[in-house]
Amino acid sequence: MADGLRWIGLTAAAAGVLVALNGGSLAPLGSAPAQAQDGGSITLRSDIQEANAATGIITARGNVQIDYPSRSIQATSAQADYFSNEQRIVLSGNVVVTQEGNTLRAEVVTYLIEEDRFVATPRPNAQVEAVYTLPAAPPRPAQDGGTTDRPPTPRPPTVLDVSPVAPAPQPTAP
Repeated sequence: MADGLRWIGLTAAAAGVLVALNGGSLAPLGSAPAQAQDGGSITLRSDIQEANAATGIITARGNVQIDYPSRSIQATSAQADYFSNEQRIVLSGNVVVTQEGNTLRAEVVTYLIEEDRFVATPRPNAQVEAVYTLPAAPPRPAQDGGTTDRPPTPRPPTVLDVSPVAPAPQPTAP
């Protein structure tokens, strides 16, 4: 397997083609994307890819694109290192990760696959940027006990007619 893994890595590096990750190994070129441990596939595209069977590390450089449809994750970066033994991917260099409408931008992002968790680190003297898409507010209950998707109709302002009060007549003494 080690010889096959090196051959695939060298071919991928020379051809700049996509390689699918499968629990630490590379799928043979020309086959369907490999299955990740949760039943989905992770597709890695880049200009150059290298795989080391001894360490279980796959390195992708240049226009890196990652697609993980079963978790709705897409990512781009300058470089990605997949540590198959640890089930983590480290993306570096102008990283942009999107998942279900949410966006994360940083210099380095580590994705812990088994935990489905991201850890982001900014460039020096910069910040990580995260943009979250919030769900719509739940419908408000209607006055009749049902629900309505519309906000309540505002009431017109109440106008008070205030006029001076005449002093009450004082009783006279007999």
